[in-house]
Amino acid sequence: MITVEGKIKGKARPRVFNGHAMTPKDSVQYENWVKICYQQQCGKHYEGPIRANIIAYYKVPKSYTKKKIQAIRDGEDFPTKKPDSDNVAKIILDSLNKIAYDDDSQVVELTILKRWTEKIERVEFELEGI
Repeated sequence: MITVEGKIKGKARPRVFNGHAMTPKDSVQYENWVKICYQQQCGKHYEGPIRANIIAYYKVPKSYTKKKIQAIRDGEDFPTKKPDSDNVAKIILDSLNKIAYDDDSQVVELTILKRWTEKIERVEFELEGI
């Protein structure tokens, strides 16, 4: 399981300036952070079809009541906040192009979960050849 600690980012839409599309700076920085984490923690390059499992752990807000925190601990409450699950998956998979695989089109099975954590905010993912 690869762990990418820090505030969770989703893939942002490119901005167009003078007819040129530019990826926002914070998206590029987060993609680079994912690459570094992957290379340090695994670094394996996959050939062929891949299964990807991604879990985004969002920090429980300090403003939450004890009742709401207990519901989270009991597995009765889930984060429905931004970024969207599909954008989290997109930024993770796009950042691993040419690193973990030749192209993210090799990912044929994808699971993404959003969960709360009382520890550090992070994304954890694993790749598996099929």
